[in-house]
Amino acid sequence: MAGETDLKKLLATMTPELRPGIHVFATLPPDAPVSDSLEPVMLFREREGTTVIALEEEAEAAGLEIVFRCRMVTLNIHSSLEAVGFLAAITTRLAAAGMGVNPVSAFYHDHLFVPADRAEEAVEMLVELAEESQR
Repeated sequence: MAGETDLKKLLATMTPELRPGIHVFATLPPDAPVSDSLEPVMLFREREGTTVIALEEEAEAAGLEIVFRCRMVTLNIHSSLEAVGFLAAITTRLAAAGMGVNPVSAFYHDHLFVPADRAEEAVEMLVELAEESQR
């Protein structure tokens, strides 16, 4: 189960799915424990602190300072962790529309965290990109 590496196939067959809820980015000090009330989508530990991506209501309940309100778009294709250019093509398309994106790659799928107020627009652009790649 290594995942797809062919860029054209990845782009042509991806199905972007807008996930429910508002997610947020927050940070904890380096040695701080993660609250039991949180079920983060992602934790990433850096020297400066731990990045947390979680649902907004969970982050607020845990008293975290919210930095970025966003929606999660899952790209429903099993992309290889060694695929070349997939996220570059996607982020370039969104950047051309002036949209910031925070991509996260997991074992099975890539996920995009896009501004909450532009999430539907992001999905529309990704559907268009997939359709163009099918030609």
